[in-house]
Amino acid sequence: MGVTSGLPKTGFLSGASDDLKHLLESLKTEITLARGEVLFEQGDEGDALFAIISGALEFSILSEDGRKLSLDMMRPGALFGEIALFDPGERTATAMAIEPSRVWRVKNADVLARIRKDPDLAVDMIKLAGQRMRWMNRQLQEQVFLPLPSRLARKILHLAPVRGGEPTSLTLSQTELAEYVGATREAVSKTLAGWKRIGVIDASRGGLVVLDRAALDALAEPGLI
Repeated sequence: MGVTSGLPKTGFLSGASDDLKHLLESLKTEITLARGEVLFEQGDEGDALFAIISGALEFSILSEDGRKLSLDMMRPGALFGEIALFDPGERTATAMAIEPSRVWRVKNADVLARIRKDPDLAVDMIKLAGQRMRWMNRQLQEQVFLPLPSRLARKILHLAPVRGGEPTSLTLSQTELAEYVGATREAVSKTLAGWKRIGVIDASRGGLVVLDRAALDALAEPGLI
């Protein structure tokens, strides 16, 4: 069985088995999202898993006082919603396209029906879910234990992946970046200003550009700050 050409060769799906990739492609419904369009809301019923084919989605929650808190941004190759396959329930966050995006939706009932015919697919799905859980655990540990400069550097590297060797840009405000790393806007602004002075980034109100990725990699390591 040949490798499907529809899925990106990046993100969590890059490590998925060929059989799992073909499963997703054979059962998919493609959804096109405009910038600002919501895929699902926090509290919606979770009855499908999703794969990002192009674009980018932001995941956020509402705090008890009604404030929006950004949790993460995902790009092509990302898989999400797979937990509902094993434990159906309400969506714990809102997913919104922050640029024009294409997403594959696969109904949980269809996946389970296929797994009953080919149990080996369940092993592939569990492995993929385990990778995602380990990644989420690392994110939580970083949020709790790493100093702000390391958290911020790692988040920028995650949100602004390399594209063709050119300087990469990130169109997020300093307030949004602060939400992602669990810090105040003032603290993020001060850190970015220091990095701008030494030529690591170029920052403005509309976002930032990574000028020296190697230096940012070094700043991401807490022992080197």
